Amino acid sequence: MVSGIRKGAVAGAVHIGPDGCAGDGQADLVNHAGPDKAVCVYATEHLPYWSERLGTPFAPGAFGENFSVRGLVETEIRIGDVLQVGTARFRVTQPRGPCFKLGMLHHEPHLALWVQQTGKTGFYLRCLVPGAVAAGDPIELVERHPDHPTIDEVVRVTYRDTDDEDAIDRIIACLPLAEAWRGALVSRRAKRRSTS
Repeated sequence: MVSGIRKGAVAGAVHIGPDGCAGDGQADLVNHAGPDKAVCVYATEHLPYWSERLGTPFAPGAFGENFSVRGLVETEIRIGDVLQVGTARFRVTQPRGPCFKLGMLHHEPHLALWVQQTGKTGFYLRCLVPGAVAAGDPIELVERHPDHPTIDEVVRVTYRDTDDEDAIDRIIACLPLAEAWRGALVSRRAKRRSTS
């Protein structure tokens, strides 16, 4: 299986633009590329949980993320929040939708499902201002949208509470949400209403 999920630490600054990190690549350009998915972010706070659950060490990069971070968890980060990292600026667009390749990487076919169930998904960023980012650069939350849904809420209604129509409508109405994610929710809502 061809995949770009294996990631390693990079020394020095890396240029990041609308298409992602210089030197990075995705094998599946339909599901894992595009401006709304320029950068994948995962919180290191989750790694001890996965290490214990799977009985094997999980280190930064274990989820194929571009940024391994501390303090940016799904219950706090909201769609549309803007982050400054190095000389680049980013907007939060959607949760990371884990796929089967994550399970293949860690030899656990249920891992993608468990990630959905726990809400420990990570999230994606759109690059607003291209620039250079290096390991250890501070991440500054420069624009907060307290009225927008959190990543955790989007994950909840997408994978678990799929009949929460009020929450779905609120998420669909959130303009910075990635169009692909919005389209999937709109299609699901239309299908549900047509069969009701």
